[in-house]
Amino acid sequence: MIYLTLFYEFLKIGLFTIGGGYAMIPLIEQATVGNGWITSETLLNMIAISESTPGPFAINMATFIGYNQAGVGGAICANIGVVLPSFLIILIIAKIISKVNMESIYVKGVMQGVTPIVVGLIAVAFFNAFLKNCFGYIDYNKELTGQIDIVGIVIVVVMGLVLALRKKTSVITIILGSGLLGMLGYYIESIV
Repeated sequence: MIYLTLFYEFLKIGLFTIGGGYAMIPLIEQATVGNGWITSETLLNMIAISESTPGPFAINMATFIGYNQAGVGGAICANIGVVLPSFLIILIIAKIISKVNMESIYVKGVMQGVTPIVVGLIAVAFFNAFLKNCFGYIDYNKELTGQIDIVGIVIVVVMGLVLALRKKTSVITIILGSGLLGMLGYYIESIV
């Protein structure tokens, strides 16, 4: 039964996420933390690992969560669920794209209408991750744990400044820099 549940939950995530990656974090959180599969802290760790490892974010998250819940079979079911909607939609679009006028006012309107939704989903994902990681905010209980993560806040501020001052900074540099600051900061915190 867990295999079907994993497939169904990730099918919904794959079907209703426009923009992929970060835009799917709120749906993944609702499916995983909301069902009691993992904690908010575990989800944040999985997001960090998924973003830091090679491959698409959605596949990495489905693999980690599916495996966490039901081993290799769970990872396979979650992956098929998250990929299937995109695969089928792209097949359909590829079939009819030559018949669609991309300059049509209706097509342009749909594309412009979807953009703010994607931006909003990414903003919500960032805001929730920032609150949970740095201020111990628990989304489903709507309360603070009282554990403020000074090192986490410093990392966000430093990496934010790097991005603001050097617009062409590589994502790889940000990930590696954040990891190094985290190792250093949490090591210093542990010995103080």
